[in-house]
Amino acid sequence: MFKGDVLNHTQSSAKKANNDYYSNINTAVALGKLNVPIKHKQLASSYVLIKKIFGYAAASIPITNADRATLSRNGFSTLENTSIAQVNRQIEQLKAWSNGGDILLSAYASELFEIRIKELKYLRLTMLSERSVEFKDGWKAFEKYVEYIAG
Repeated sequence: MFKGDVLNHTQSSAKKANNDYYSNINTAVALGKLNVPIKHKQLASSYVLIKKIFGYAAASIPITNADRATLSRNGFSTLENTSIAQVNRQIEQLKAWSNGGDILLSAYASELFEIRIKELKYLRLTMLSERSVEFKDGWKAFEKYVEYIAG
């Protein structure tokens, strides 16, 4: 075994461990423990309150084309097409933007989070058992994060 082989093996193990960390739904809860922006907490509390009162039958509308364009400007895809690892990275990114010193970037992060909440509401409303097979599991991680920070 050569020195380079050990280095490559160590790097690939670290990369795999990092990917495993982000691919866990409970990571969303861990991400919610520190530096959660107030706007995220407010939106999450509103979502959880509506969920408790109305269940999943609360009125909701799908995201607009403008919302889709806002998401795609930053490389975000729709929530139903997002993996758990992607959602967890996006949560960290939105928190970093919100807690940074740039007011415009903070407002943009709040807008993206609000779009994600709107997507989550619509997905929960329209979820059908045969359709949910087509979804990736990113929405579950996002919902877990939202429920945690609301409490």
